[in-house]
Amino acid sequence: MKAKAEIRLKFPSEKQLKTVCEALSPEACKPVGERAKVALETEGTCLILKAEAEDTVALRSTLNAFLRWINSMINVVEVLELSS
Repeated sequence: MKAKAEIRLKFPSEKQLKTVCEALSPEACKPVGERAKVALETEGTCLILKAEAEDTVALRSTLNAFLRWINSMINVVEVLELSS
């Protein structure tokens, strides 16, 4: 069974979006496992995360990993912006 998901995340600025995309691109291009793959796209100030997996377990795992990474990066970028 194939499982797919598409998540759109709106960023406050294109600078934050670009920073997150650049940080995630190695993970999206070279996945750790063979059960899921991810594509990252941008549209304006939105990040579009497209995931496809062999099953719902692999899809959930992949989405959780990417969403945690995105959340961590957003937190770091916000702290850096506040300190400058």
